[in-house]
Amino acid sequence: MSRRRSVMSEKFKYELAKDLGFYDTVQQEGWGGIKTKDAGNMVKRAIQIAEQHASKQS
Repeated sequence: MSRRRSVMSEKFKYELAKDLGFYDTVQQEGWGGIKTKDAGNMVKRAIQIAEQHASKQS
C-alpha cells in the first residue's frame, strides 16, 4: 500500500488541531483518533486560510 503525500505540513496540521480544539486527542491517539467531523473542519479551515492568503496576494 502506498502512502499519500500530505499537502499540509505537520506543523500546520498541529496548529489547526490546537485552534479547533482536538490537539489533545491527536497527542494521545494520533491522527487516527480524531473524529471525521474534526478532520473535515480541519480541511475547511485550511481552505479558508489559503483563500485569505490568496486574496491578500492579489
